[in-house]
Amino acid sequence: MATIDGPRLLPRSGKVRRLVVFLHGYGANGDDLIEIGREWQAWLPDTAFVAPHAPEPCPASGFGKQWFSLTFRDPGERWRGVNHAGPGLDAFLDAELARHGLGPEHLALVGFSQGTMMALHVGLRRKVPPAAVVGYSGILVTPPAGVTDEAIPPSVSAPPILLVHGEADEVIPVDGLFYSAATLAEAQVATQWHLSLRVGHGIDREGLRHGGLFLASSFGLPYPVAG
Repeated sequence: MATIDGPRLLPRSGKVRRLVVFLHGYGANGDDLIEIGREWQAWLPDTAFVAPHAPEPCPASGFGKQWFSLTFRDPGERWRGVNHAGPGLDAFLDAELARHGLGPEHLALVGFSQGTMMALHVGLRRKVPPAAVVGYSGILVTPPAGVTDEAIPPSVSAPPILLVHGEADEVIPVDGLFYSAATLAEAQVATQWHLSLRVGHGIDREGLRHGGLFLASSFGLPYPVAG
């Protein structure tokens, strides 16, 4: 199994009490998201950030990586992909928590696009659920027809989830947001969502603000009055 690693950002306070892991999209790498951590440091001063590069080279991008292959022709490839890549990511999360001496409840996952697929899939299967999952411009991957596996395994508890999506997303249409939110709600998973008007496959300032404040709230931090 390929080693997963990527850029890190230490807490502004110098004390690591929480960990946020960014999971990038198809054809990108960890450098694509790590700077979001710098924007959130004022709200999450005791939080370490890491943005691992996905383990596979992406044939569609000369520099980028992929969590799993996408041909956009096979309806089952996303399901097989998240299940194939999930154990490696899960092991990375455990190792990163151990690096900082943190318990699993002090973890949050933030994904973009394919990274959101991974964040939701793995976050819903952790033995101890993360404090939160934030998914940008992605979708909850569900099994194709004829497969009896469950998209959301029954569990005692699940992480609170925030889904953020661009209304004009041309890669994963906004219907993916509503489908994901409805599926999670049906399974009684606490889910909030935010729609960014006139935004395509990306993250705008308001979406970043919602994500950072959601993490602060989920970690039990005081609501920031400024910054």
